[in-house]
Amino acid sequence: MSVRARHNVVMHGPADAPPVVFAHGFGCDQSMWRGVAPAFTGRHRVVLFDHLGAGASDVSSWDPIRHGNLRGYADDVVALLRDLGLRDVVYVGHSVSAMIGVLAASTAPGLFAKLVLVGGSPRYVDDEETGYVGGFSAEEVEGLLEAMEGNYIGWSAAMAPVVMGNPGRPGLADELEESFGRTDPQIAVHFGRVTFLSDHRAHLAGVTTPALVMQAREDIIVPVEVGRYLAAHLPRGEFTMVDAEGHYPHLSAPEATAAAIAAFV
Repeated sequence: MSVRARHNVVMHGPADAPPVVFAHGFGCDQSMWRGVAPAFTGRHRVVLFDHLGAGASDVSSWDPIRHGNLRGYADDVVALLRDLGLRDVVYVGHSVSAMIGVLAASTAPGLFAKLVLVGGSPRYVDDEETGYVGGFSAEEVEGLLEAMEGNYIGWSAAMAPVVMGNPGRPGLADELEESFGRTDPQIAVHFGRVTFLSDHRAHLAGVTTPALVMQAREDIIVPVEVGRYLAAHLPRGEFTMVDAEGHYPHLSAPEATAAAIAAFV
């Protein structure tokens, strides 16, 4: 099976236009970008894909050892871009895919023109020794992971409205819960542990690609302090806040998200 087929690659826009690659977050797939990606198809080659183990990707290609840390996913991204013959890519990554993009750019900087990091976190767990605020204590993260491992479907139903926010728009949480439910529970639990226990602060200084760190004004998963930390510790990072609630501004405020990306691109 080709790399494109494994990742269920879908492309829109002129073939010779500057490429914009959208990468989804945990428990999601490329459909989550449907409100943002069309804004770029007129002037860009828009590339959508599913991480291995998500969406319509080839689940059999997911490997628990290779994907036992985010570097494995970053290597997948690099391999995909090279297979597609893309360079000078604008990479837009949500949540864990923000850090996957950071790692990919540290490995193959020549492939990337710019990074857009939406709700990304280099470390979710607070670090008392350094004073770093990640938003969660070690006990809170372990409790979250234990709940996920004990009953993934129940965890999805409880977590979706919390991380989505926007209680006046329950359809958004319903959609997120359905997305969580489409992910193989074994893979989701594995990816969740890899995500929430990751610490990639040490990799930030080596990423010289210009990066926009985009933060929603209210995000229970990634506090504003984390977004500002990420922007401050990337050599060419800048910070912007989108007037959106929840961890998924590309779903709750797609127009504002697209406008912020377009202004940076």
